[in-house]
This record gives sequence, C-alpha cells and structure tokens, in this order.
Amino acid sequence: MAVFGAQLVFNLIIFSFLQKLSPIYSFGRWLLCGRLFRYLHPTDEEIKSAAGMSQSSGKVKNRREDKRRQANAKFDTTFNVPRSTHIHLDTAPVEAIDLVSLHYYPEYQWLMDFWFATVVVYILTEVYYGLLPRNEMNISVIWCLLAIGFCLRLLFMQTRIYFTLEEGGEKILVVTFGFFYLVAAMGVLVVDEKVLEFGLEEAYTNFSLSATEFLNTHGIDSQGPVSYLTFKIILAFVCSIIGALLIFPGFRMAKLHLDSLKYSRENRFKQIILHLNFIFPLILVLLWVRPIAREVLCGLSWEVTTRLFSESVFDVLRIFLFVIFCIIRLVLMPTHIQSHLNSAYDRMENLKKESGKISNVEIQKMVARIFFYACMITLQYITPVLLLTLLMMLYKTLGGFSWVALFGEPAEKFVESLLGVQADVASTVTEATITNTTTDSIVAKATEFSLAFMNLRQVFTPLWYQGLLSFLLWWTCASWFTSMAFGVYYYSRMTS
Repeated sequence: MAVFGAQLVFNLIIFSFLQKLSPIYSFGRWLLCGRLFRYLHPTDEEIKSAAGMSQSSGKVKNRREDKRRQANAKFDTTFNVPRSTHIHLDTAPVEAIDLVSLHYYPEYQWLMDFWFATVVVYILTEVYYGLLPRNEMNISVIWCLLAIGFCLRLLFMQTRIYFTLEEGGEKILVVTFGFFYLVAAMGVLVVDEKVLEFGLEEAYTNFSLSATEFLNTHGIDSQGPVSYLTFKIILAFVCSIIGALLIFPGFRMAKLHLDSLKYSRENRFKQIILHLNFIFPLILVLLWVRPIAREVLCGLSWEVTTRLFSESVFDVLRIFLFVIFCIIRLVLMPTHIQSHLNSAYDRMENLKKESGKISNVEIQKMVARIFFYACMITLQYITPVLLLTLLMMLYKTLGGFSWVALFGEPAEKFVESLLGVQADVASTVTEATITNTTTDSIVAKATEFSLAFMNLRQVFTPLWYQGLLSFLLWWTCASWFTSMAFGVYYYSRMTS
C-alpha cells in the first residue's frame, strides 16, 4: 500500500493545470471586475469649475512664462475651495488594470486563487475517494492546511497594521477583545457536553489513550500527553488569538452590512437576503447547542414526538449548511464591496454640510482613498469566510463523515457495502503488487513508511478530529459573529 497512491500524480496534474491557467483566469479578479463601479476623483479643472473659480488662462502669449508656470506646477496646483461646493463625481466600471495598483491586491489575488484551487482539488479528491476507496493519506488535507496558514497570515498582517498606528485606539480594542475572548473561551470550555456537543472530552481521552499505547509499543515509557485541564487552557489561548484576529473583520462586515441595507431600501427581497446572510452564522452556532438543535431535530427529547433527521444526517447537515453559507457570502460579496465604494459619494455629500474651506488635494485624496483600499476591505470581508470553508472541509474529511448520509441510512448502508467490496479488491491488488516486488528496496521502504503512517492514524483517530475541529469551527464562527454584533451596535450608535 502506498501512502499517497495515484492521487499524488492526480494532484500534481491539477496543480500544473491551475498554474498554467492562473495568468489567463483569476477567480479573485473575476469576482471584482465587471460587477463593481468606482467613483473617480475630480480633476483640478472640475473642482475650480464647480467652485466658480477662474481657471488658468491657456492663451499665454509668452511661452517662457508658460514653461515657468508648468515647472512650478506643484506650487500652483494647490488651492482651496468652500466645503459646501457641489462637486459632481464621475463613475467608471472596475477593470482588471485598475486593480493592479491597489493596496493588498497581490495578497488578495493569491489567497483567492489558491483557495479556489484548494476547493477544486478537494472536490475532485472527494470524487476519487468515492469511486475508488483507498486507505491512503488524503492530499487535499495538505492543501487545506496550507490555505488556512495563508488566511491566518493575512489576518495577522492586517491586525499588525493597527499596532503600528500612532493613535492607540485600535490597539487597545484588539487587546481588550483578546482578553474578552479568552474569558469567553474558558467559559465555553467548562460548559457540559449535554449543552454544547463538541465531543472534546471524549476526543481528548481517545487521543491520550492512543498516544500512550503508541509510545509504550515503541518502548517509550510515558504517562501520555498533558492533562485535559492543561489542554483546555492551551485551547483557550488559541481561541483568544482567533477572536482578536477576527475583531476588525467582524466590525468591517457590520459596516458593510449596514451600508448594503441603506442602498437596498427599495428592494425588500434583497434586504431579506442581506439579513439572512448576516444572521446565518448565528444559526450555525446554535446547531451545536444540543437542547435546541439535535434533541429537537432528531427527536431525542421526550417532549418532541417528531423526528426530522437521524443523528448521522444531522451531523452532515451542519457541514452542508456551512457550504450554503459560504456560497451566499461569495454571491453577496460584490454587493457589500459596492457599498464601500459608494461611501466616496457619501463623503462628498457630508462635506457639503460643513463650513470652511478645503484644498483640492484633500478632496482628491478623500475620493481616491476609498478605491485604493478596496482590496483590503475585501480581504476583511472574505478571509473569515475562506477560513470557515477550509475548517469545514477538514472537519468533514478528517472526521470521517460522508455526504451520502444526507440521503438517509439506507443510502449510506448501500454505498458503504459497495465501497467495501471495491476497497477489498483494491487492497488485494495492492498486496499482490507489493508481494511480487518485495526484492525492490524502494517498495520495501515505502511499505515501512506506510506502516508508520498507519500507526499514526491509530493515534489521531477520526474521533479526535471530530472533537477538535468541531470546536475550532464553532468557535471561529461564534467569535466572528460576536464581533459583527458588536460592530452593528457600535455603528448604529455612532450614526444615531
């Protein structure tokens, strides 16, 4: 039995194809181009014309004087106009060439394209495992781990920006919410499993016993990993870091949500979709609350007589709802980013209500800055969505769940019996191949490595992954929604 098998070649082919395709087609670029329009900053002539100022004469007879005027243009082009000046802003569709110079555009394009490639590899690998079940390491897990690393790296980069600012308000906010989420995580970890069903204690007990047995088998005397209390303390600090990283993406999502609602007042259906998009994470979080989710939907409580789903269907249903949630967020991304671009017009309208004067350069910077940071705003919107998607895929794969469970127990049993026959045939063929080539040292080394890998799989069981990834998935979604709720409260109070 090989560790990777044919899927290694399969993944290399996919990676090569996607690498050749990336210069021609970019998923991240496709999401932004052709769907958005931006406001162009006014030129000096347009500002002067709107303010009723006399423009510089173009009929200068003395060419030397004209050249001297152009040489000193940097001193002559700055002028002041009343803030109440009515300045018209032209619009233009967002094109690919416009995105190149934007702040954080390379990081955005790389993250979106790599995430898209990871999803493609994951889907094709799921099909591969569905048709040809193998006892191999799933390479799509490595893709997911790399993509999660890129998401966390970008979140760290964006959070670090707030610590470099001279004003300390953002820094204090990150630290405050970091401690808040630390206390919240400690509170969540002591809740009984009958209320929040992560299965974390059972998973860690299984991991501890398996690790102790593995070490004793290899002649290493050990009492096992750290205690369960120490493990929960470490996990609480990890949750604190995740919550601190998601505070500003949550606030940004809240601002974009309120702005999108403001620009969709005439479309009631769109407002309903936007509200559903906002509260969807809360629905996902409540699915882990056993008294109001599993016991009600699966009919486990004596007060409930109707059973809507079996427990296996309910487990996969939670994963499937994460897929729907991520699709909705991707579909509504242009709407939310457009609401950010529309803030250039709002700022100009608010400027008219102020008294005093403002320079033309400040007006141009105020408008141009909105589009210049569009990719950074997009990353704050989309990175938590990508992170949840990747955690969901790891939870499904490493947790040993099957999409067939959505169709009920009869379909699941039929597919398991069918795949069991195919797995026996594949195992027989593989063993025969290895037996006929035992003289080959390469095959022997691969077999030894494969056996070592199988021993590690006995330590890191699906039960362990179910408990750990279930908690991390739930916590990421819960902390993100909590930050969004605080953001809605803050911006609602600020506007009122």
